Formats: sequence, structure tokens, C-alpha cells
Amino acid sequence: MEYPSQLLTHAVDEFAKLPGVGRKTALRLVLHLLRQEPARALQLGESLIRLRNEVKYCKVCHNISDSDICSICGNPQRDASTICVVENVKEVMVIEATRQFGGLYHVLGGLISPMDGIGPQQLQIDSLVERIRRSQQPVSAKNQPIQEVILALSTTMEGDTTNFYIFRKLAEFSDLKITTLARGVAVGDEIEYADEITLGKSILNRTLFTDSFAKK
Repeated sequence: MEYPSQLLTHAVDEFAKLPGVGRKTALRLVLHLLRQEPARALQLGESLIRLRNEVKYCKVCHNISDSDICSICGNPQRDASTICVVENVKEVMVIEATRQFGGLYHVLGGLISPMDGIGPQQLQIDSLVERIRRSQQPVSAKNQPIQEVILALSTTMEGDTTNFYIFRKLAEFSDLKITTLARGVAVGDEIEYADEITLGKSILNRTLFTDSFAKK
């Protein structure tokens, strides 16, 4: 489809680069913005620029944050002895929505996928190991050792591969409990698309990771 303006074409092209946005949807969004007051478009643009330039990643768990330490890691009411390992920030939001988990998180930033050129070195796995190691050597009475790691990754081939790699990396911590979500989340499902009730029950009924081998 040809557009009557190059400015319109360029705007549609940019919106169409967003995931899940086709050119028809992109055109509808751009035309909607054109119908708004100029201040509305400026406000949208400024918020996106501020997001890109000012957003931070938590130095502890790598979650998106407005400061160096995110609100979850900085909350003294959270259970610092339990770490839930997730693929990305979206999973943190999904699990938080269940209100069934009171521990902390560790965001990997993806899954191991050799086909896509993503190996362990591209993920936050080494920082997870170091985080656990530091917790095992408390420097003060307030520093709580990490006792359990929940592997809350999607039940896909990439997720299972990443789970097993992390499990092997954490083998040095003999007293560490490593669990995984109960199979209320079906094989092949991605965590972000699981409904809150199913995901909440999967967290509460989590099982030892070693037990998952016997079920396969």
C-alpha cells in the first residue's frame, strides 16, 4: 500500500518493527496519533526517550528498575533465602501477579539457544552462581544465605536445556535446594502465557529438580 506522505510511511515503518504489530495495525496507531493534540504525541515521544535513556537494571537480580537496586531486592519483607530464576522481566511481572511468591528473583535475560547463537556466556548465569557464593559467606548477621533456587523457566527445549545447565553449575553448593515448577504448566508452554491460578499453584507445588528427571 502506498501512503500519501513519506513522513507517514516512515512512522508506519517504525511502528511495524514492534513485535506483534503488522503494517495495518501500525497505520491505525499512527493515524490515531495524528488525530490527537500535538502535546499528546510529544508526551508519548518523551516518555519513550526517557525510558530508553534513564531505565536501569538492578545490580542484584537484573530486573528493570528506576534505581541501582530494584524495589523487590530492596524490600526487607521479601524472603532473601529463596531465588526464583526467570528468563526475562516479563516473567517477574507474571509471577508477581499471582501473589504466591515472596522471595527474590534472578533474571537471566534469555535462554540457551545454540540455533539463535545464544550461549551461557550471553546470559546472567555466572552472576547467579556468584550471587549464591557470596550469600554462603555472610559478612554480617543481616546477610541471609540463599537456601533454595527455583528454576521457573518455560517448559520448552531451550528452557529445559537452560535448567539443566544451571543445575550442573550449582552442583558445587551441596546444601542448596534446587526446585522447578510443578507440571501444572504444560510441556512446551511459555511462562508469560500461563494463567495466574495455574502458575501460582505450580509455584506453591514446586518439586525438586532431580525429581523431574524421573518423570521424563
